[in-house]
Amino acid sequence: MHRQLAIVLFAFTVLDCGASESAGGTFTATKSCEAFSSFAKRSNPGAVQVAPGTAYVVREINKADYDWVRVEVPGAQPSLRWVQRGCGTPALEDKQAAIPRDGGGVCSVANKQDSYVLAITWQPGFCEHVSYKGTKPECDAMNKGALPAKTLSLHGLWPNKKECGTQYGSCTGEAFALTKETIDKVAPWMPNFFYERTFGAYEWNKHGKCQSLPPDEYFIKAVSAVKVVNDSEVGKIVLGSVGKSFRVSEFFDRVKARYGDKVAGSITLVCTQHKYLQEIRVSLPLEFSAERDLTTMVGSASPASSREIGCADEVYVEGAGAN
Repeated sequence: MHRQLAIVLFAFTVLDCGASESAGGTFTATKSCEAFSSFAKRSNPGAVQVAPGTAYVVREINKADYDWVRVEVPGAQPSLRWVQRGCGTPALEDKQAAIPRDGGGVCSVANKQDSYVLAITWQPGFCEHVSYKGTKPECDAMNKGALPAKTLSLHGLWPNKKECGTQYGSCTGEAFALTKETIDKVAPWMPNFFYERTFGAYEWNKHGKCQSLPPDEYFIKAVSAVKVVNDSEVGKIVLGSVGKSFRVSEFFDRVKARYGDKVAGSITLVCTQHKYLQEIRVSLPLEFSAERDLTTMVGSASPASSREIGCADEVYVEGAGAN
């Protein structure tokens, strides 16, 4: 009897956790539904429900062909809750698992991209507030004060295909391998590289294989693009706001005044817990140059789908090691 109970409990754990995948984006509820701390056990402390018309920040999906979404429900204890997919409209970011069921294999065929998204991390916002599986040595170092946050950091350069969006990925391609020279150039802009290459390998396998540049050239180009943004008005706003907040409207007003509507419309701010800056995403055209200024780099890019994901009116920019 005890053995059978243990097997059942293990099965619940696998259903709720083992097969889940991290995700980002939003889930807008279209009806009232229970928000479970464990969907397998149907446990719902506080009898929490999602409210129709409310957008929630997504943290996980339960499997590739997902039917449960884990979202942040402000005020709930615990705040991370599982909601059935049919209770709302998901708008997931950077997840191959989020490809529509009728998408087939077209979203994993290399060199079919029509644009790019440059994903730039504000490292303290990620390290302090985003749950990640395993260890992150760069976050440990940052939290101990051994790794300062003085620049924006590279998350990834994502080739996109119109019908797939940021779900275009996981193509077949060249194996991940970088020269020491490339690693040394990338590390200051992708701090995981100071300690290991795990995250770089993930980004290459997820996104890099879907375009034609070899790994060294791909990462150097991605870093060059981050430098352009870091040296732009965008970087000035973020780096000048460490330990303080800025208003979303003021951010876009400043970018618009400096570069015009086109550049301002290509940018998305991503927040965690509706407050902390986590990421900046920039829409880029298929053929973009990272050798000049932000206006030139954005070029003929299509507008971003949203100017913010998960942000309130004010966005707080944390310093390294902040609690």
